[in-house]
Amino acid sequence: MIDFGFDKIALIGAVALIVIGPEKLPRVARTVGHLVGKAQRYVADVKAEVNRSIELEELKKMKTEFEDAARNVEQSVASQIHDTRTELQKSWHDDGTAVLASDTGDQVAAWTPPPPEYKHPKKNWRLKRGATPQWYKQRAGVRVKAQSGAARVARFRPPRSSA
Repeated sequence: MIDFGFDKIALIGAVALIVIGPEKLPRVARTVGHLVGKAQRYVADVKAEVNRSIELEELKKMKTEFEDAARNVEQSVASQIHDTRTELQKSWHDDGTAVLASDTGDQVAAWTPPPPEYKHPKKNWRLKRGATPQWYKQRAGVRVKAQSGAARVARFRPPRSSA
């Protein structure tokens, strides 16, 4: 921007004092200060917007580069999987797959084992299970089984003496 030294600012102040007068000079200086501040904020906003647009363009370029690299990796992995699958099928058929021939003899089918059957986990999912293990409850003396009051009294009643 324009460089103002101390001597130039003093010269402008002296001319403004003579032209405007000492009564109106503080109000004019305040107004000029506000206008200069607005201009500086406007210039800073424009610079920030330009920087954001440049960064956005750079991010878009990086995004396209990463997408291209990801596509290349995906294609190479897919081609490797396809090559491995064909080699595996070729070796599977060459090494001794159980091949079944039909009655006509012109159709040949490879035998594949059936999938395993579903086995129920034998858990009652509606039953609330505590986090404390049973062995700990037994060792700590926690009651696990419900007992009536009379049964508890009978259990802890002192033995009868035969006197």
